Amino acid sequence: MTTTLNRRVGLRPDAASVDVLVLEIVVPVYNEERDLGECIRRLHDYLTTEFPFSFRITIADNASTDATWPRAEVLAAELLNVHALHVDAKGRGRALREAWTQSDATILAYTDLDLSTDLNALLPLVAPLLSGHSDVAIGSRLTRNARVVRGPKRELISRAYNTLLHATLSTRFSDAQCGFKAIRADRARLLLPHIEDSGWFFDTELLVLAERSGMRIHEVPVDWVDDLDSRVDIVRTAIGDLKGVARMSRGLATGRIPITEVREQLHPGGTAKNRLLAQGLRFAAIGVLSTIAYLVLYLLLRAALPAQVSNAIALLTTAVGNTAANRCYTFGVRGSGRLVRHQAQGLAVFAAALLLTSGSLAAVHALVNNPGRLVEVGALLAANLIATLMRFVLLRNWVFRATSGGTR
Repeated sequence: MTTTLNRRVGLRPDAASVDVLVLEIVVPVYNEERDLGECIRRLHDYLTTEFPFSFRITIADNASTDATWPRAEVLAAELLNVHALHVDAKGRGRALREAWTQSDATILAYTDLDLSTDLNALLPLVAPLLSGHSDVAIGSRLTRNARVVRGPKRELISRAYNTLLHATLSTRFSDAQCGFKAIRADRARLLLPHIEDSGWFFDTELLVLAERSGMRIHEVPVDWVDDLDSRVDIVRTAIGDLKGVARMSRGLATGRIPITEVREQLHPGGTAKNRLLAQGLRFAAIGVLSTIAYLVLYLLLRAALPAQVSNAIALLTTAVGNTAANRCYTFGVRGSGRLVRHQAQGLAVFAAALLLTSGSLAAVHALVNNPGRLVEVGALLAANLIATLMRFVLLRNWVFRATSGGTR
């Protein structure tokens, strides 16, 4: 198969005769002519003798400038179930995207060529995905039962990076960078269109999107022996990772990353009740704070102004803050897009609430001569409870109906 982006070889009829291909494991490579043959044969031998399911190994060449690609073609011609894919631009993430997008396997995985991870962890990595227990599986060097041999510098960098992810992106997985991961193919199809990075940050972006969309991530403690001949530029990779973290933080904060869209595709219609409950709880919490602020402001203003004027000022002031808080936290709308429109619509909702509360005050004064503050506050509190329910319905189904990107 030939496209402007890549060339794939090794698709022989004998290798494609399996009814269901269970695992495609991709090995991204760049200028690895020296170690390619030995490592691919070692991986092939292990899968042939120890792995109980059908498999395919895809050597994904990242625009190598040495003899990596010709040697990959030789291996694809020589070894059953070994294919070679040439990508015309560098980037591990780009290679994985190309290979995974074209795959017809049930489970998609990748491993670094150096095979630093003990291959005995492969079946525990794949099994929870096949059983349906998990959606993504990752090898972890930072869990309690992992056995790792590597220098203190790399250990420190790895732990610092994952601590940064926990602090900035609220991640729960332990090891974003271990070159040993697998994902169900149907889950990959949901995530890949939303992953922007084509380099080393691809892994982190994949995991963050998976976790935020509600996918289950299974962690497998691995035995790891660091490759002393690694040619990864640590400084350049670290800078790229930091830029990626900043970009994702902005994207999640502004709603540009469509987490809700992925979640809906993952569970069509299944999250509606949970989403409504979560929105209701957040709206209620904001409503309680707004009501307290409204009543305090009303009592302060009432000392110098008539009841209707005090009510209008207090309600208008808290309505602007309430709309802004619900826009951001209840309905997940971030950024400045449609901000003015939302506040205008919020003020229309405020007008309806003002009519309701003003009517309650008018009714109190019509029925009771010189009502005390407690009577007024009681009437306003009852009217506000009804107005709050009305506000929630109008905000959810009118103001933020089409634009909420984080929680709707």
